[in-house]
Amino acid sequence: MITQILGYPRIGEKRELKKACEAYWAGKISQKELFEVSKNIKKANWEIQKKQGIDLIPSNDFSFYDQVLDMTLTLGAIPERFEKLVEKDMNKTDLYFAMARGYQKNGLDIIAMEMTKWFNTNYHYIVPEFKKNQNFEFSSSKIIDDYKEALELGIKTKPVLIGPVSFLLLGKEKEEGFDKLELINNLIPAYISILKELETLKVDWIQIDEPFLTTDLSTKEKEIYAWVYNQFATQVPSVKLLLTSYFDGLKDNAETVVNLPVAGIHLDLTSDEDQLDEILNIFPPQKFLSLGLVNGRNVWKNSYKASLSKINTAAKKLGGERIIISTSCSLLHTPYNLDNENDIKSLPPEIKNRMAFAKQKITELSHLKLLADPITFNENEDILTHNNALLKSRDHSTLIHKPQIKNRVKNLTDDSVHRKSTFAIRQKYQKELFNFPLFPTTTIGSFPQTPEVRKKRNQLKKGEISLNEYNEFIKNEIKECIQFQEEIDLDVLVHGEFERNDMVEFFGEQLDGFAFTQNGWVQSYGSRAVKPPIIYGDVERKAPMTVNWSAYAQSLTKKHVKGMLTGPITILQWSFVRDDQPRKTTAFQIALAIRDEVSDLEKAGIHIIQIDEPAIREGLPLRAADKKEYLSWAVQAFKISSSGVKDSTQIHTHMCYSEFNEIIEHIAQMDADVITIETSRSHMELLEVFKVFKYPNEIGPGVYDIHSPRVPTEEEMEQLIQKASSLLSPEQIWVNPDCGLKTRNWEETMLALKNMVNAAKNYRRKLLINA
Repeated sequence: MITQILGYPRIGEKRELKKACEAYWAGKISQKELFEVSKNIKKANWEIQKKQGIDLIPSNDFSFYDQVLDMTLTLGAIPERFEKLVEKDMNKTDLYFAMARGYQKNGLDIIAMEMTKWFNTNYHYIVPEFKKNQNFEFSSSKIIDDYKEALELGIKTKPVLIGPVSFLLLGKEKEEGFDKLELINNLIPAYISILKELETLKVDWIQIDEPFLTTDLSTKEKEIYAWVYNQFATQVPSVKLLLTSYFDGLKDNAETVVNLPVAGIHLDLTSDEDQLDEILNIFPPQKFLSLGLVNGRNVWKNSYKASLSKINTAAKKLGGERIIISTSCSLLHTPYNLDNENDIKSLPPEIKNRMAFAKQKITELSHLKLLADPITFNENEDILTHNNALLKSRDHSTLIHKPQIKNRVKNLTDDSVHRKSTFAIRQKYQKELFNFPLFPTTTIGSFPQTPEVRKKRNQLKKGEISLNEYNEFIKNEIKECIQFQEEIDLDVLVHGEFERNDMVEFFGEQLDGFAFTQNGWVQSYGSRAVKPPIIYGDVERKAPMTVNWSAYAQSLTKKHVKGMLTGPITILQWSFVRDDQPRKTTAFQIALAIRDEVSDLEKAGIHIIQIDEPAIREGLPLRAADKKEYLSWAVQAFKISSSGVKDSTQIHTHMCYSEFNEIIEHIAQMDADVITIETSRSHMELLEVFKVFKYPNEIGPGVYDIHSPRVPTEEEMEQLIQKASSLLSPEQIWVNPDCGLKTRNWEETMLALKNMVNAAKNYRRKLLINA
């Protein structure tokens, strides 16, 4: 048997890549220095895998920003608006970052490429853009350079690339009148060029990722898969392709996949463990089968007993020499190294002992290889015994299990998930209370977290300043934020969230059942990394979490200040979740904690409360047959959190970077009074659904992209408001950014928000004049 992983984290054990990229963007380091950082990260990643005895070590899994964007540049699929930069002989690194982040200098103003969620994860990828008859060519040597770089270190790797069918399915047609899959004939020659070049380097294995194989595929799409891989087998016959898919099982695609002419096939057995028997029954001779047993998306230790059962089942059918023991997916979605966690207060030893980060997951693969081999089993049996005992001890832990919380979920009634009145009645009360103008303006919640804000937070953690000093600092930040919002005449204000480190971590720190890491960073997009909390036990709110700061902000102004909360599904999705009970149960426990907070905010005089749910779409199962059940309990969880208030209290929610069109009816069932959504990067394309679906409540389509440093003009935002008005009633529309402003600087924020308010006022005036 051999071992492999599908990819390794790339931000660096101490977030070296984040710091280097941001320094490069700011002009503080050279391109050579940036590349040196990437070289060191790759070297460390490869060497740790080699040391642990991993047989198939991936290369080209490193990326400066995003692996899909890497593939876009590799294939020369540069959107036309960036051709001006190509004509100026911009180097490929700067062009690459411009495509991801936008470009606004030297008299040019180029909008960034769209960004959306990577299947049902919290990772964001840059969406490829396609035009009719588009040409592709092998135009970036990154995949070759990475392989050679590892070879110079004495490490033979397995190059990784996104498969051609998935690459097309990940993208969007930017012209009407064609299907992006029609481009497959243009695309395949570029892929064959890549494979042939790798063939000349005598590469043993090439990992080709086709994650869409675990989704619902049409007959046409299955036929395209068959055609593509037959082309590869015909034109590059000596190349050993390892075809991978993940995040679900192959299910009805199984027969298509196992019959593709590839050397090996990978299964994600953590997302669908039941598929193994079916696959073994139809698996052809000679091919290798990769068993994705070590969970690449969670932080809990592998059950060696359960994994060995699957390995033995597969080995009996195929023979051990054809089995690959693997992670379920890339370890991109897990933190680097559990050894870096030493704070027993935030991460109790009882919980830490049951966890495994990327480095530890590599060790788990090595252990499974030893335990699966009859020759080495006896001398390593104590590893299995210890693993069994550790996992079994969880069943009776009083730290994990709390009967009063479980009973509260069991005792939920229908009244817990409904507002007292319909939206039409609530809207009447709210209009009387608020009296907002047409196109009321607001922001999503957070304002810039400046270096000074982060410094004060660190000083508090280290005990360098007192809590009183810190609170006085936060008070001043809130006061200045409120004053700024009043100056530009926003209609609904926020307190800025300066006291919050992360929208999930902040709440988790105040809830029972959560643990935290010091260095458990995971890439979200580009240089943005998050530190997901760990939900290890039953969840309960200990005390009010946000009331004091919200009430303080409200005391500074006569305008309404929104109470800002994170919703139960987003807290669930953006955490590492316990795996010993259904996710639905955990979601309901969190929802009850948020419900208690909503009630306390209302009592404190906060009349507008936003419960953010940007992650509700990413929790959606990949298969249509599984979506209804998830959406039912996800909507229920939101309604549990939001339904215990008066009719006059206005409930907002927010969603970003999600293709929500297919679940719009369920979003409507959430029954939020106002929903704000990301739409600017897609130029309001996401609103097309409202041509056929009459959304009943109010909605704020984002009018500028906060993930790009460029500042949109008044005219640009006014055009987006006008486009929204052609699809929605003006009485429904709010005006706001796409997302929170935490990652932006104050200069950009002030200019953009002033332009946004002016755009809303301008369009409001025009509409009234023409009325």
